[in-house]
Amino acid sequence: MQRVSEAGTSFYRNDGWNDLRHGIFSRHGGVSQSCWNSLNVGASIGDDPEAVRENHRRMYRALDVNAGRAVSSWLVHSVNVKVVDDEDKLKGNLEKADAIVTNQPDTPLVMRFADCVPVLLYDPAKHAIGLAHAGWRGAVKGMAGLAVRALESAFGCRPEDVQAVIGPAISRRNYPVGEEVAALARAYFGEDAGVASYDADDGSACLDLWRANRLDLERQGVSNITVLDICTYDNTDEFYSHRAEKGKTGRFGVVISL
Repeated sequence: MQRVSEAGTSFYRNDGWNDLRHGIFSRHGGVSQSCWNSLNVGASIGDDPEAVRENHRRMYRALDVNAGRAVSSWLVHSVNVKVVDDEDKLKGNLEKADAIVTNQPDTPLVMRFADCVPVLLYDPAKHAIGLAHAGWRGAVKGMAGLAVRALESAFGCRPEDVQAVIGPAISRRNYPVGEEVAALARAYFGEDAGVASYDADDGSACLDLWRANRLDLERQGVSNITVLDICTYDNTDEFYSHRAEKGKTGRFGVVISL
């Protein structure tokens, strides 16, 4: 992964995806003030709406993508997948979905994050892409794997052709969870998968979201996986973290476009 500075912003991109316009954006280069400082792209957390719109414009300008065709979704920690496969699907209200897939060129997929895992997908054989938002609720229900299956069913993609990038998120050491969450993770991934480990200071379980999403992708047949393992909790100078900043923070943007 390469860190790039463009149009006043900074973002990470995968070195091998030179034919895609994509970026995992840091929190720098925007106009938001106070706790949203500065490139906040979350519109429902109290920030000035015009500042959020300007931040979106700066993000799209940095990647030189078509803002008028950008597609997003209403993130609800679900396992719903939105398929964008024709012009009609580009219109209408935001759907409740935590993954979007498309084979439409010049159609940026956009999501917002602050500890949950961004999963970017690309099939160079079928020229299709996907973007998923996977926190613990999505991870223990197979959000990443379901996004791959949506690429299969919608566009005929083969998992062995799909390439994946798993982006910055809260790391295992900073993510203690309750026993009910640990039990769900063990039930989905297996007792010995190492997704929920009892190594927190107080003896409670910690959840490894990077490992969880990687395992989910591998079980679907995806082997080309890159993990940008930057902990959002430990790096609030670079990314927003809902847990580290006790909910008073913004959302960093992720964009991918054919």
